[in-house]
Amino acid sequence: MTLKVKISLISAALTLVSFHTVAKANHESVSDNVLKMQRVALAENTENKGFGPQSPRNIDNLTGENIIVFSPSPASSQMNLCNIHFHKNAEHAGGEFSKYAGNGDGKGFQSGYLYSGALTKNESKSIKAQICPSIHGALSVGDTIEVHNVHTSAIVKPGPTLGSCLSDSIKNPQLRVEAQVYVLVNDANALDFTEISTVSFVNGYYQAIATPINTGEPVVYSGSTTGPSYNEAGSPFQVTWSVKPKVAKVDINSIGKWCESNTFNEDHAHGVRNLVTNPALLSIIK
Repeated sequence: MTLKVKISLISAALTLVSFHTVAKANHESVSDNVLKMQRVALAENTENKGFGPQSPRNIDNLTGENIIVFSPSPASSQMNLCNIHFHKNAEHAGGEFSKYAGNGDGKGFQSGYLYSGALTKNESKSIKAQICPSIHGALSVGDTIEVHNVHTSAIVKPGPTLGSCLSDSIKNPQLRVEAQVYVLVNDANALDFTEISTVSFVNGYYQAIATPINTGEPVVYSGSTTGPSYNEAGSPFQVTWSVKPKVAKVDINSIGKWCESNTFNEDHAHGVRNLVTNPALLSIIK
């Protein structure tokens, strides 16, 4: 560990005494120093240890210095959709979701990126129902979510968690994540989340065939799995990402219905991983 890294860790650690009181259920954000410490820890825990490129990232930034190369995964139409889940606020940044939500609680909640556009007055009308509630709160009209359709080269059926994408026969399958960012609106004529997440068996593969096709050319890059458990640690999974740059509008009541019953046992939004900005942990986007 270099002297510079030690000094950064000591400086950032001074904020830990109040960490848990600053970011309780009142949704106040932790200080910049907490995120700084997490980034320093991630750099320290991955330096010279062979970790491949990480996710999430700003899809408008095409540069990177990570030297680990792996073959791109096949097209999603030639893989099995194995899991669908979503994060409150976008994990990736760029495109139409470039507005920073804030530092959040330091554990992945109330952070990430928001839809940069505006909703109409009717789309913005609040509702009384609790949508996909959790200990971190429920979803509200106007919230941004990032949905991950995870695909695998393994012969598996769709199910809960990343474990459904692995099998005893193939321990290192190729993985691809199709990411789409949505904004939740109070509009029955908007996209129906249950419909766009319906899985069909097509040409020998499990597929979600009703996902939006008008949200821009996807940004494809080499990265990793995400989630706040990797804020200070490298993800060992190699993932081909396909991230659409435009945001689609989805009816908030439809995602509430989906959270009540789905193949993936998903009933609430997941937290986000800190945006990866260290060039040593990013691949080049071609």
